[in-house]
Parts: sequence; C-alpha cells; structure tokens
Amino acid sequence: MFKFFKTSTAIACTFIISQNAIADETKEIQDMSDPLAVYTQAGGGFTNKGINIKIGQSYDTGNDETMAMRVVEIKGIYGDTLGWDESASIDNSIDSIRFRNFEVNLSNGRGSQIDVNYYLDTNHLAEQSGDLSYSIIQALPKMGVLSLYPLLGAGVAFGNNVVEDDGSTDSGYSVYGTFALIGLYSKIAITDKLWINYNPFYISTLSGSEHYKNNAFGMDNNTVLTHEFALSYQISPQLNMRYFANWNEYNSFGDGDHRIEVNYQL
Repeated sequence: MFKFFKTSTAIACTFIISQNAIADETKEIQDMSDPLAVYTQAGGGFTNKGINIKIGQSYDTGNDETMAMRVVEIKGIYGDTLGWDESASIDNSIDSIRFRNFEVNLSNGRGSQIDVNYYLDTNHLAEQSGDLSYSIIQALPKMGVLSLYPLLGAGVAFGNNVVEDDGSTDSGYSVYGTFALIGLYSKIAITDKLWINYNPFYISTLSGSEHYKNNAFGMDNNTVLTHEFALSYQISPQLNMRYFANWNEYNSFGDGDHRIEVNYQL
C-alpha cells in the first residue's frame, strides 16, 4: 500500500550536531519551528510503532542564495517490543526507510524536495512497495501568529512482486502508477516558546494499473486526505520537545501514528 501520508514531512525528530568546531563558532541557530529550516542533524523518536532513527547533513550548494540537506530515516525498529500499537502487522523488524533531499532559496522562500519512501511490509499492492516524489514548497508572508507554506508535488509508485489487475504477481520490481499531491504546512505561534503545526495533504492517483489507481490508499480508495498535528515547546534556542500525530480520512486520530521527539541543534 502506498503510504506517503505516514511520513510526513520537513518537520521531524532531530538531535542537531555541528559539522566541525570551527563552524560552530559562527553558525547561526536555525528556527526549528520553520518547515524550510536546514541544518545537519542526527537523532530519533519514540513512536507507537517502535523507534525511528534519523541522520541528515546540510551541504554547500555552491550558491550563496540556497541551502540544502540530505536526510535518511529508518522507522519502526522494535515495534512489537517498544511500541504500543496493537496491529497484528507490527513486529520488531524495520517498517520503512525514507530518503529526502531538500533545498531552499533564501531570497524567495521557496523550497524543493525529492522524497523517496520504501516500505518493507507486504500489503495489497505488493510484497514491498515504494514511492518517489518531487514537490515545491512556498513560504507565504507571515500573518500575525500564523505562517503558511503551501506545497504541490507529483511522483511515481513502485513495488517488488506487485499484484496485477488479474490478481497475478509480476515478479521483480515494477512501476505501477503515478500520483499528485497538494498540501499545506502551517504554524501557529502561541508564544515565543510554544507553537502548533497543522499540516493537511490531499493525494490522488493519476495513472497506472487499474488495481493501483483504484486501491492505492486502501481497497477502493484512489484518493486520501491526511492530517498531521504537532505541539512543540522550545526549552532553549537549541532544544525543544515535540508531540506529533498523523492520521487520515480512513482511520481515526486514535488509530493514527503518534510520536514524541526531542530536538537539539548546535
């Protein structure tokens, strides 16, 4: 099953580390509540489906007006032992791997992202499945305590040993469809230290096999509206704690993904 909605996003669990001691002396602290913030990072989070680990590195784009980073996430480690989700599919092996390459233009507040997800659990689409997408994010002028960042993107879905329209299995890797997404990152600054994020996304299939187009997001579901809520507290300019919840129109808030994250930046 294509599960883009499970991840979410430019707002994530991180323990931030500097690349070297010299850079630390002059490095400007990034606004960790900003979806377009770029920084070197390594860390993890405690979720209802196990432990998530993240490793990322900012890098020089060769252009003074842009910043960029690459991020790798490994999700669902020891879900059966350490998580509290009661789903029969939860086990102690890794659930999924995610890679992102994110770049932001400082002059116009526009970001772009290549996002690759690979899911290791079998579902109704394939033995293993994945997706690759490209999206653009634009920061809008701040409106008091509210900041908005609309997003538009498209991608391809693929799998290993995918289910064909006639119910047979196509051995090996196949691309079985394309999709589009439109969404919004938002931030409400309650105080200087406390803020809320709400990030809705609408995803729809575009083309591909009939089985994929009709069932990409669950049986008989060719579109999905997803939701992400986050409550964050800034302990210091470099340290915050965050609670995230992810759910969609086909499952309730309580049945969604929940995680607690600690973020530290040097």
